[in-house]
Amino acid sequence: MEWQQFVTDLFVRISQELERVLEGLSTDDLNRQPSPDSNSIGWLAWHLTRSHDRNMSEIAGEEQLWIKDKWYLKFNRAPDPSETGVKHSPKEAAAFRSPDSATILEYHRAVVERIQNYINSRLSETELERESHSPTLGMTRPVEARLIGVINEGLQHVSQAAYARGLLKGKGWSDR
Repeated sequence: MEWQQFVTDLFVRISQELERVLEGLSTDDLNRQPSPDSNSIGWLAWHLTRSHDRNMSEIAGEEQLWIKDKWYLKFNRAPDPSETGVKHSPKEAAAFRSPDSATILEYHRAVVERIQNYINSRLSETELERESHSPTLGMTRPVEARLIGVINEGLQHVSQAAYARGLLKGKGWSDR
């Protein structure tokens, strides 16, 4: 297996897990906080996808799909490329209203497709060493480090969403 396939498989696994977590949830379920000051499943799914979109767009030097394809309209949000949920206060996270699961997953699939295209067509070992700046986070790191961070964050957030679903729906929602 080539390393690019390994990396894209990680993004696909995150996407598959997100689909499992969101399956059959109502919009009310997506917006319900398991406890005060905790993030809802909808917020976690949106934040995961926004973070993937922002980070990978910055790395690839492309406009975010959030702006380019006007996803912000479907989420009833502002067209702000830096608004990804980073530094959201508990009040801001609680005020977030998620669209339905299908909309979240459609945006997520578009982002993952773009990530796969970038990794398979443009990401070389030399490119992994290139310094990449994030104006949103105000930091510069090698592409490799940013890519590891995006994957790590994706795994964490999909796991948090799965845990929140368990809190809301009880034991047995997962077939595992």
